[in-house]
Amino acid sequence: METSVTPTHCPYCALQCGMNLTPAAGGGVTVSERVDFPVNRGALCGKGRTAPALLSPSLRLTEPLVRRDGVLVPASWEEALDRVAEGLTRTRTEHGPDACGVFGGGGLTNEKAYALGKFARVVLGTSQIDYNGRFCMSSAAAAGNKAFGIDRGLPFPMEDIPKTGCVILVGSNLAETMPPALRYLTELKENGGTLIVIDPRRTRTAEQADLHLAPRPGTDLALALGLLHLVVSQGRTDEAFIAERTSGWEETRAAAMAHWPEYVERITGVPVPQLRDAVRMFCEPSAAMVLTARGPEQQSKGTDTVGAWINLCLATGRSGRPYSGYGCLTGQGNGQGGREHGQKADQLPGYRKLTDPEARRHVAGVWGVDPDSLPGPGLSAYELLDSLGTDIRSLLLMGSNPVVSAPRAAHIQQRLESLDFLAVADVVLSETAALADVVLPVTQWAEETGTTTNLEGRVLLRRQAVTPPDGVRSDLYVLHQLAARAGVEKGFPVDPEEVFEELRRASAGGIADYSGITYRRLAEENGVFWPCPAPEHDNQAEENQAVENQPQGAAHPGSPRLFLDRFATDDGRARFAPVVYRPIAEEPDAEYPVLLTTGRVVAQYQSGAQTRRVDELNAAAPGPFVELHPRLAARLGAGEGDAIAVVSRRGRAVAPARITTAIRPDTVFMPFHWPGEGRANTLTNPALDPTSRMPEFKACAVRLETVRP
Repeated sequence: METSVTPTHCPYCALQCGMNLTPAAGGGVTVSERVDFPVNRGALCGKGRTAPALLSPSLRLTEPLVRRDGVLVPASWEEALDRVAEGLTRTRTEHGPDACGVFGGGGLTNEKAYALGKFARVVLGTSQIDYNGRFCMSSAAAAGNKAFGIDRGLPFPMEDIPKTGCVILVGSNLAETMPPALRYLTELKENGGTLIVIDPRRTRTAEQADLHLAPRPGTDLALALGLLHLVVSQGRTDEAFIAERTSGWEETRAAAMAHWPEYVERITGVPVPQLRDAVRMFCEPSAAMVLTARGPEQQSKGTDTVGAWINLCLATGRSGRPYSGYGCLTGQGNGQGGREHGQKADQLPGYRKLTDPEARRHVAGVWGVDPDSLPGPGLSAYELLDSLGTDIRSLLLMGSNPVVSAPRAAHIQQRLESLDFLAVADVVLSETAALADVVLPVTQWAEETGTTTNLEGRVLLRRQAVTPPDGVRSDLYVLHQLAARAGVEKGFPVDPEEVFEELRRASAGGIADYSGITYRRLAEENGVFWPCPAPEHDNQAEENQAVENQPQGAAHPGSPRLFLDRFATDDGRARFAPVVYRPIAEEPDAEYPVLLTTGRVVAQYQSGAQTRRVDELNAAAPGPFVELHPRLAARLGAGEGDAIAVVSRRGRAVAPARITTAIRPDTVFMPFHWPGEGRANTLTNPALDPTSRMPEFKACAVRLETVRP
């Protein structure tokens, strides 16, 4: 008897690694290499290899829960859905549509993200919808839109990285956050290219670098400006490229020249000779790239910081050319697609602006509603969570765990507890779901079909490989049932391909145009890069930077490489961003003299709601820790493994000391995957970037205390 093998994709990070799933004797599935998928070429990290563990009924939710007498107890689907519908309806009736909030996740498929945004705006009529992807790459998105007229994580496929001459990797510990991608940096060096890593810690990724710059957390903006100053003073600008393909250079040049190397050294702690080395390594080859991640982005000036790195690419002609450019390493599995199609507070499907009358008209036409009935933009993620229990009285939350992942997390937990009504749809009973009035158990990656969009802008097809437990339903089923209970009988199909067909129409002509993509193409072509318009939208595709030529009326091939002919701005020119350095929102002082920065470890993922349930991953990373330099530990009188209290103006976290010379003496690091007393986000600062509304996760002032037994 032939065993069925299902080609699909990992449920975790934005690489969306290809894998094969095969039913195992006695139940469950096994994972094997899928070498035909070009992003990971068969390689998987520990999280990907162990992902099927979460399919076990013993580790996940298998029946709805409702709160009775303060306790969550099993209930039927009918009762659970009735309670959710009643809770949301009561809030709308008593307080108005905007008293209902919706909070989504960057792990939801494109179909779910699309349906959730439509549900919020059409069924609830609320403007209050956002998602946890706001905490991921929103600063890079804002900077990319300003500079290029389009936001896509990478404007080129991963396969181009080893072919460039130099990569500056800013604020990414790629070896731990997306291990299969490390091979691209290894191949870069094997090909004679060089790697510069910018990180306050000497991470596993920094160990691979030809040059490691360790700036003080929150000073990446000064560092980028200092490098541009040196580029100008050394005559390394590409004047022809600047004249032909950009605008705004003179103002940007003047701003950079105010950041001379010695000044930048005082701010960042990076020695001037290292700054000069970085400029030489970046400018000498004919092609180079800058890749950013959460380090420079999760700051209250993240948009300006990313803009400064884009300026460096533009001034040196390292953008809009083969094997060159700026790119963002998206974090969550569908962080890209999740905002393109309606979860984000200010966007409609196709990456359309909610304030654009033509965008509203187009999407309303697909949805069969009056454009004037669509609400305007709502609050950003942190602002939405902060308003719970006051302006927003009920919340429908899908696929997110803000009790662990949001900044100032103890405050956000209190806001969630103050709601009149909270419904959570999730795979597991997360710390946030445990606070809910109703918990809905929903399908996960291997139990459903749907699409995601990886960090390259490659739209992918995840295929169902197993049947979900009897008590589990899909998120699309949940939205269908809730819409029906609200009197909207049509427009919320349960079949994901039917949802995708509507998404194609809604995105047609938009920046993120998926109209030329079908499930069949995704299966046959191993994914398709957007923009990929249907033939009738070819002119729009040309404006949005589809660079391949195709016969009139033929299927569009997709757009793996953007900007080679023109940028996606009105005049085809990239825009420089004249930015200047400013400090973090909360600098150290006498009371809080140390900087805290946060991040991830290889064996856990995001809030850890799923990975903390897998024995193999817990054995590798069993709990939180505080990483600190020996000099700082000596001042505290702390030894390896001693309990350390980290205290900020927002709260206190306690975790064992991990003493290492791999971190700056003025900085401590905590991973953010755990709840309880070791919750790093109890400490973090919700100060927001004025453009992206990104909180400042990456730098805040703390003091340390040794906890005696």
